[in-house]
Amino acid sequence: MSNLQIGGLTPLTSTDFPGCLAAVVFCQGCPWRCGYCHNPHLIPRHGGNQLEWPTVMRFLRRRRGLLDAVVFSGGEPTLQDGLEQAITEVSELGFKVGLHTGGTYPSRLGELLPLLSWAGMDIKSTFTDYDKVTGTPASGEKARESARLLLASGVPYEFRTTVHPLYHTQDSLLQLAEELQQLGAKHYLLQEFRPQGCTDETVNLHSARELLDDAVCSRIEAMFESFSVRRA
Repeated sequence: MSNLQIGGLTPLTSTDFPGCLAAVVFCQGCPWRCGYCHNPHLIPRHGGNQLEWPTVMRFLRRRRGLLDAVVFSGGEPTLQDGLEQAITEVSELGFKVGLHTGGTYPSRLGELLPLLSWAGMDIKSTFTDYDKVTGTPASGEKARESARLLLASGVPYEFRTTVHPLYHTQDSLLQLAEELQQLGAKHYLLQEFRPQGCTDETVNLHSARELLDDAVCSRIEAMFESFSVRRA
């Protein structure tokens, strides 16, 4: 049985796994410190109100035939050694399995990809500017390698970037889109920063709306097979 540390559970969502009704398991712990994080309570390795994995499994057994998929989100799910076993147990119940990741641990992601039905990867910024967002040296190279592994795996995916004026400009967003295009990415989403859940008041004072004007979005859209903007 998995020893996954769980900080929360969403019992039903139609937006976290494309085309599927899913439950979301929020994994506790993340090594990065992104200023716009909307789940800061999931950053510590151990949270105050954790769920036990057997409780989650009992819930999922009751939802067989009602849900299509289970998504492991966070935090950073690949931080935890128990994730592979948890994915295996969920798959054995007949669910598709999705993963939300920042690409923090490329080697672990590579081991998990054959077990996944879909993956959503957060791309923080241009890879050379990653440290400004994550507060962690060399995080950009880890994310780049994870993106390469995801693209090579054949697993259906989505890359998405949360846009904030403290970390992005229109020029840097265009540069980032070009970097992803050069890697071979076909599917991309930009999401406007929302202050809900973010505890950094300085970050909350800013809006990203002006960065995502029609001209910039049209130029980025032309680089991908599928592209969308999620407004706040």
